Amino acid sequence: MSMLSQIENSLIFPAPRYPVGDWHPTGLDQEEVHFQSADGTKLHGWYVTPPQPIAQVLHCHGNGEHVAYLADLLRFFRDEWHLAIFAWDYRGYGRSEGTPDELGVLADAAAAQRWLAQRAGISEDQVVLLGRSLGGATAIDLAVARGTRGLVLESTFTSMREMAAYHFPWLPVRQLMRSQFLSLEKIRRYEGPLLISHAVHDEIVPYEMGQRLFAAAGGHDKTFFSIPTGGHNDLPPIEYYAALREFLSRLS
Repeated sequence: MSMLSQIENSLIFPAPRYPVGDWHPTGLDQEEVHFQSADGTKLHGWYVTPPQPIAQVLHCHGNGEHVAYLADLLRFFRDEWHLAIFAWDYRGYGRSEGTPDELGVLADAAAAQRWLAQRAGISEDQVVLLGRSLGGATAIDLAVARGTRGLVLESTFTSMREMAAYHFPWLPVRQLMRSQFLSLEKIRRYEGPLLISHAVHDEIVPYEMGQRLFAAAGGHDKTFFSIPTGGHNDLPPIEYYAALREFLSRLS
């Protein structure tokens, strides 16, 4: 790998690793999941489920997270909303092996959706996809390529090259970057239920990128939730969770 590619990958995939984080969360009682990507890379995730879940959710996290940061969210979805949820780590993150890159991460997402569908005894297109930031790009790819019961995107970008051009306008990043994550192009082919949320003052992923994704989505059953305060890494307001719950209830 060239030095330029190494720098690109380190910026896109900061990849926190084990043992950073809370790997033994109290009361979560998660199922430790070990599965493989298409090329044999060994991956890891956590699966939590109530006795009779109303939906199966695949959670695709942001580029600076891994599963050991997500215990509170997983516990809340299971205990309060009766959702089964599978949070998993891209290659090179947490306890997953390998080194992340675009093709590998997208292949990992497909393997995660397949694992959850098999575990729950449902078809892959009945899995609800929830993606945050980079995870939104992987969720869009899955929704278009493999289908979904519903797609939830939080603070997601239009493409990686547009993101790089936004943050480094003085560099010819569009010509130099290998990673693309063409979310805007892909979401045009998605016509299913969609919820997008984005903070107006997001300092990492511009608000207008979320708006453009929403406008480009092909379906009619879609909702855009604008968050008036906070930034990219701040918790959304309680009103967002009400909108998310309403969206998920319509999928049941």
